Amino acid sequence: MAKTVFDVLQDKLFEHRKSHVDFLASGGASDFSVYQQQCGLIRGLDLALREIQDLAQNYMDDSND
Repeated sequence: MAKTVFDVLQDKLFEHRKSHVDFLASGGASDFSVYQQQCGLIRGLDLALREIQDLAQNYMDDSND
C-alpha cells in the first residue's frame, strides 16, 4: 500500500519525537529548564501524532463510504 501524506507526516514527527526522547535518555538535559522544554516538545509531538491518526482514520472512513 502506498504511503499517504498522513503516513509521511507521522513518520517525520515520530523521528523528531525519537530525537528528543534519545536526548533525554542520554542525559542531555543540562538543567531542569532544558528537561521541561524537552518534555513539552515530546508532549506536543504526541498530541500532533494523535491528531494526525484521528484525521487519517476519519479520511479513510469517509473514503470507504
